Amino acid sequence: MPSSLYWSPIWQLIVVGVAGIVVWHLVPQYRANTRMLAQLAFFGVMTAILVSADLVPFRYEDSGTTDTGALLLIAAAKFLWWLHLAWAIIGVVRIYLVLEGKPREARLLQDLVVGIVYLGMALSVLAFVFGAPIGTLIATSGAVAIIVGLALQNTLSDVFSGIALTLGRPYALGDWILLNNGVQGRVVESTWRSTNILTPESNVVVVPNSSLAKLELTNVSRPDEHHRVSLSVRIAPTRLPSSVIAIMRDALLNSGTILTEPQPVVALKALDAVAIEVELQFWVAAPSQGVLAKNEVFDLAYRHAKSMGLLFAAPLSSVSYLAHIPTDETAPSPATPLELIRAIPAFEPLTADEQREFADAAVSREFRKGEAIAHQGDKVASLMIVQRGVVAISIGDRDGGRLAPGDYLGQTGLWADAEPGTLKALTDVALYEIDEKVCAAILARRPIIAEKLAEILAQRSQAGTPADSPDHKQQRGARVFLNAIQTILRA
Repeated sequence: MPSSLYWSPIWQLIVVGVAGIVVWHLVPQYRANTRMLAQLAFFGVMTAILVSADLVPFRYEDSGTTDTGALLLIAAAKFLWWLHLAWAIIGVVRIYLVLEGKPREARLLQDLVVGIVYLGMALSVLAFVFGAPIGTLIATSGAVAIIVGLALQNTLSDVFSGIALTLGRPYALGDWILLNNGVQGRVVESTWRSTNILTPESNVVVVPNSSLAKLELTNVSRPDEHHRVSLSVRIAPTRLPSSVIAIMRDALLNSGTILTEPQPVVALKALDAVAIEVELQFWVAAPSQGVLAKNEVFDLAYRHAKSMGLLFAAPLSSVSYLAHIPTDETAPSPATPLELIRAIPAFEPLTADEQREFADAAVSREFRKGEAIAHQGDKVASLMIVQRGVVAISIGDRDGGRLAPGDYLGQTGLWADAEPGTLKALTDVALYEIDEKVCAAILARRPIIAEKLAEILAQRSQAGTPADSPDHKQQRGARVFLNAIQTILRA
């Protein structure tokens, strides 16, 4: 073997190529950018050596020698150059994905590019390093590919559908999507074969990409996560439609879960002799809050309707209601003090006579929209039950919640030294006020009832209600209310 061959550019290529492999393994995996730069640097040096030596790596040649060692060195040098070329292309693709900020596409495109590059490198090495007949090999592999493709038809369909979804980008990781087959949830993973969706029930639904590509998909997270919810309410036609719309608008205004922007809307859907049908349209911050908001709005719609004497109409599928259509004469009047007291869970253990005694002591009071009912720091010396309207609570500059018909004022300050928040009429408000002494006199005759109330509400307070929910606020107010009653009884 000529000794000059070992000092030729062939040998230099081998040394630089092996050094590049060593550096690749020495650089930690978490320093991916350093690895990519090293790949590009070593490939540049090897290419410069080839150009300076006028060597052609994409042409098969034996260098005019029969020396087996020399042929092996040439083959090794070419193989290393093709290997570093493949790594350099993969490195450029990775840099592009990082700079473009496409985390969802990174995995699929990187795997696709890596597969194509390595396949091309393998064929190039066989053709230009070992002189294999690539045409015959490709023809043979084509027949094999057809057989394998037929066997893996479903899998390949998922793969190519995944590529189409990746390039089309109808969703991204973390988006909330809704499919026309009823599946909805947040996209948590997207692979070659399938997409994983985390549903509101905390289950993971695995949808094959081929099936996902055929379904109608709604991306709720775009342009943002604000989600509109619609509820239909049927009211008996005993009031003007404008009055019904105003009452339902107050119910939406009473909600602390829905968004104020965009503003909620009450739309009149239908009007006939049977019902006034309105649609309550409102927005929530995220689709996952839809159920909570629906429950609250249903409750508030019921409260405001009952407080104003509105009756709910029977559904269209009902037949028996035709003989009992409410009229203006048969429609109930607005809620009385007795009806409100019976609706408050804290007073359920009282007898009918005791509840009626509470109701007889109630005095009606009205406040105009924007009028202050009690200022922060004022002492609330009576029990005031909301008959109609919306009362807003503000603690300093912070929103402390809202009260609906059936709630009682001073939830956290009743009979305490001072009211911790300002109470303000958000709409025209009507209240029933019961003097503190009347409450104490009635419950003083039934101390067991007061103890029973404390026991019931203590059990409710341990039910794990979220701290910022309306139920939690009412439970907390009821506990303070009962503690005050017990203090009066002990006195």
